[in-house]
Amino acid sequence: MPRTTRAGGFYYYYTSDCIYSTKDYSDMVYLQSQSFNKDVFVQYNSTVGKYVGFTEQGVKWAEYWNKDEALMQGNKAAVDTFCRHNAQIYDPSIIDKSVKPKVMLSSVKQDNGRHPAMLLCSAYNFYPEKIKVYWMRDGKVVTSEVSSTMELADGDWYYQIHSELEYTPKSGEKISCVVEHASFTQPMIYDWDPSISESDRNKIAIGASGLVLGIIIAAAGLIYYKKKSAGRILVPN
Repeated sequence: MPRTTRAGGFYYYYTSDCIYSTKDYSDMVYLQSQSFNKDVFVQYNSTVGKYVGFTEQGVKWAEYWNKDEALMQGNKAAVDTFCRHNAQIYDPSIIDKSVKPKVMLSSVKQDNGRHPAMLLCSAYNFYPEKIKVYWMRDGKVVTSEVSSTMELADGDWYYQIHSELEYTPKSGEKISCVVEHASFTQPMIYDWDPSISESDRNKIAIGASGLVLGIIIAAAGLIYYKKKSAGRILVPN
C-alpha cells in the first residue's frame, strides 16, 4: 500500500508490505517503511515489534511512535487484520492463475573457470514471479559454485530465471535442479543425465524436427492429390 508525496523537489514514500511464504501464513510479517528521497529513514517490522530509525531524524520518530500504545497495538494487529485478511481473499485467485514453469537442463561450455564442467538450469514462462531454484548433489543442497539471475520479466506477464552450477564431475554422482513455485504442490526435481552429450541431444532434436516436417509435407501432398482426383471426370473409351 504505497503512498507518495512530492513537494519542492523532495520525495516522501510510505509502504505497508506483507511478506510470507507458507500457505498457512504462519510466517507472516507486516513491514511498514517510510522513505525520504528514496532512503528508508524509519521502519516497523512485526518480528521486531517496534519502529527502528536509520537516520538521526528517523531515530527520533521511532522513539516517539514506540511510546504510542494505540499505534503499536494497531501495528501488531495488522499482521492479522491487514496481512492475513487480505492474503486469504486474494491468494486463491492468484494461485488459480499460476502457470507452471518449463524447466530445461543443459551443459554449458566455459572458457575460464575453476572447474571443468558447468550446468545450466533454466525455468521459462512461469507465473507468478516468485520462484526458488537450487541445486542438489547426491541428495545434498549445493551452496557454493552457484550463480543465478533474478526473475526476468518476458514482457508478456511471464517470467524466466537461470541458475548455473560449476563443478568437477565424479563417477556415479547424482546432480539435480530443484524448482519450487506456486504452481507446484511440491518441489519438482529435475535430474541431470550425463549419458547423453549436448551434441547428441541436438542431433536428436534436429532429427525429430525433420521427421515431423516430413510427415506434414506428406500429409499435405496426399490431401492435394485427393482433391485434384475428385475434380476429374472419367470418360469411358
